[in-house]
Amino acid sequence: PQKLGRFLLRNGFSKRALTNSQHNGGMILVNHHRRYTSYLLHSGDEVIFILGEEKKNQWLKPSTNQLNIVLEQHDYIVINKEAGVLSIPSRYEDNDAVVNRLLYYFQKNGQKDLKPHVITRLDRDTSGLVLVGKNAVAHARFSEMGKDCFIKKYHAIVHGNFSKEQEIGIIDAPIGKLDASVKRGIVANGQRSITKYRVLDQVNGASLVELQLLTGRTHQIRVHLASLHHPLTGDSLYGSNIDIKYYLDSVELSFIHPYTNQLIEI
Repeated sequence: PQKLGRFLLRNGFSKRALTNSQHNGGMILVNHHRRYTSYLLHSGDEVIFILGEEKKNQWLKPSTNQLNIVLEQHDYIVINKEAGVLSIPSRYEDNDAVVNRLLYYFQKNGQKDLKPHVITRLDRDTSGLVLVGKNAVAHARFSEMGKDCFIKKYHAIVHGNFSKEQEIGIIDAPIGKLDASVKRGIVANGQRSITKYRVLDQVNGASLVELQLLTGRTHQIRVHLASLHHPLTGDSLYGSNIDIKYYLDSVELSFIHPYTNQLIEI
């Protein structure tokens, strides 16, 4: 026997989700009877969790700008984000991130109770696949898996050409903060970071590279490529002196669905 609340927390439900369910229009049923989180469960009991209404962010504005939807399921949605668009609103730009566009999309489709929660966030100038939970429970379940459970592949254009021996490789170098800024670097006491790469094509002075993240660190691809002396073309933060927007595109995403254990490949 174990308490209902502990059972739910151990199975990926957040404390906030439990609070919303109990106080904001949802409920938790055991064998079709409403129960509190202190209730003792026994083997064979059936638990039904009904979402409560999430607290609304009064400052979050819907955006009518277009969304490129790749896949939509009951608990999550995958967006192909364009470069130049934020994944989540910032303090200074709060009106046209992926979250703002999804908020309008949900409202337009009569799903006003849904609230987008970004799971695989991309930097503003990185394009490609973004996984978003449709509610706090889905977000908690996906987040509990950890970043390392998502397999992500990217395409990037980088400075310079690779020798024959360097065209395929693995970068295993710890990444951490260098100072109070957003910039990261290779540091001895950083988090272990692993990136697989292979060169797809080369022209004079530039290469198209496919990269697979085996860990999920901030700026991982940008830092690891710079460590090879092949920074992203246009990435001034990590060594490029060419004044263009860098090209980094999240082209593949796969993960094990936390509810069904099904392999999802996009």
